[in-house]
Amino acid sequence: MVAPVPPNPVSVRVRVPAKINLALKVGPPRDDGFHPLATVFQAVSLFDEVQAEWAEPDRFEVTVSGEGADTVPLDDQNLAIRAARLLADTYGQQDSLGVALSIKKSIPVAGGLAGGSSNGAAALVACAVLWDLDLPPAKLRELAAELGSDVPFAMLGGTAVGSGRGEELVPALARGSYHWVLAFGHHGLSTPAVYRRFDELQPSGTHPLEVPAGLMNALRSGDATQVGPELVNDLQPAALNLQPRLQQVLDAGMEYGALGAVVSGSGPTCAFLVASETAAVDLSVALSADGVCRAVRRVVGPVPGARLIT
Repeated sequence: MVAPVPPNPVSVRVRVPAKINLALKVGPPRDDGFHPLATVFQAVSLFDEVQAEWAEPDRFEVTVSGEGADTVPLDDQNLAIRAARLLADTYGQQDSLGVALSIKKSIPVAGGLAGGSSNGAAALVACAVLWDLDLPPAKLRELAAELGSDVPFAMLGGTAVGSGRGEELVPALARGSYHWVLAFGHHGLSTPAVYRRFDELQPSGTHPLEVPAGLMNALRSGDATQVGPELVNDLQPAALNLQPRLQQVLDAGMEYGALGAVVSGSGPTCAFLVASETAAVDLSVALSADGVCRAVRRVVGPVPGARLIT
């Protein structure tokens, strides 16, 4: 077929943040295989960038650079490619759209920070603008929910309460800005493997899925000293079981003055809440000198979700 004339612009860039789970409560698997969740997300200032460029119809390709690039799939297993195809199939004319995506990664792969999900969200935003589809945010969020549990939050950002598989979101009543130190693991953790181990470790039966009231009250106060002790993750025992050395990381961070510590999502990234930027610098130096983790990053949250950049 004859390729359509590219609209303006012919290239779009989107910046998208990592997420931390301040609370993650997990129920037993449902009939569809997914685990019901009650979680509190916070987007933090660790970003990937996704650039979308006009390509020939029905051509979808991706290149990846930066953190963990050699471990990121370049085919339809890549969530950014799947997002672009889903958007084109749903709202484009038959075989009329294509895109060349390039991803610059700073978010670790398989780190419990929703790096892949963030790339899917960024691809949806970038391709919608590139292809001039003029879709309301609600339509993009519907597609995001089809792609994965964390993708809608990567679009929303801020601090939000998630339910269902995590895709049903309500912005949280939260005040203030929070300083975090992220300690990256020496090896990634497979999310499905962590959930399998969670199922093995959990006794049978159900329990109410609710985010801790203490955490929500602390977020409303904006007081990091109240938030720190309320951090919780039901997947943390499974992650520690698969990577026992993570307990050393958590213990070291608390010993060096963190207000609270938690494995983010399915891990292995450990997130430490601290009182100030100075405290974040001090903790980063101490953890780096201790050698208990591969690398550390200082971040703040909350930050907005996927956004166009010039």
